[in-house]
Amino acid sequence: MRIASWNVNSIRTRLEQLTSWLVRAAPDVVCMQETKVEDGSFPEAALSEVGYRSVVFGQKSYNGVAIATRFGLSVDDVKKGLDGDEQDVARRMLAATIEGIRVINVYVPNGQAVGTPAFAYKLAWLERLRSELDARYRPDQEIVICGDFNVAPEAIDVAEPKKWEGQVLFHPDERAALGRLMEWGLVDAFRACHPAKEAYSWWDYRMGAFRRNKGLRIDLALVTRPLAARCTDVSIDTRPRELQRPSDHAPVVVELADGAAPPGAAPAA
Repeated sequence: MRIASWNVNSIRTRLEQLTSWLVRAAPDVVCMQETKVEDGSFPEAALSEVGYRSVVFGQKSYNGVAIATRFGLSVDDVKKGLDGDEQDVARRMLAATIEGIRVINVYVPNGQAVGTPAFAYKLAWLERLRSELDARYRPDQEIVICGDFNVAPEAIDVAEPKKWEGQVLFHPDERAALGRLMEWGLVDAFRACHPAKEAYSWWDYRMGAFRRNKGLRIDLALVTRPLAARCTDVSIDTRPRELQRPSDHAPVVVELADGAAPPGAAPAA
């Protein structure tokens, strides 16, 4: 199975790029963030034309998450939002059990600036995600949490770490919150496959950041150890970032070897 994650930064703006990529890359599952569209306006028909059905949790103009799966794959126990979310909360989390694997798609808040209420909200959101893992899941299940985390885990994940140290996306408090999430029993799949590789998934639109490869790896796939045992590779496909009017993020693709999910791997949502 191939599970991908991509912050598309407006699915309607990037729809042709997305469908072309799905045809070329052929993932079994793609988790999308920043779809920026209400559920009734999500372009399900366009994805269906290239062989995918969609589960969506969106809102107008901002945020929004979706999971598209190849026709024929089982999709069960869909859950929209974190436990305790208010009805009108930003749409940032969507989970489903796909062929026995619990796939949790997240768009972690950006945080805007250190010391602001938005930054505090980001840290609290990551703590709430950790609490949800404690309440609903076990580390011995096959689980992947993927998406735009808006946090680069280590200095190797930042092209200019001295410049970014102490800033949003690479602040010690953010990295500590991400670390507490991972302490539950999660492995950074990319880093497990590529311990010393310098690679990035996001580049600012400004100052020629992509051309100069001045990026950050903030799009992650965190997997439990049973699922990590099935990982054969994790790659970042930078080709969509080379296009005209691209998303500022590139897709991350996790390759999984065949394997049977352990009993209980599809908890009820």
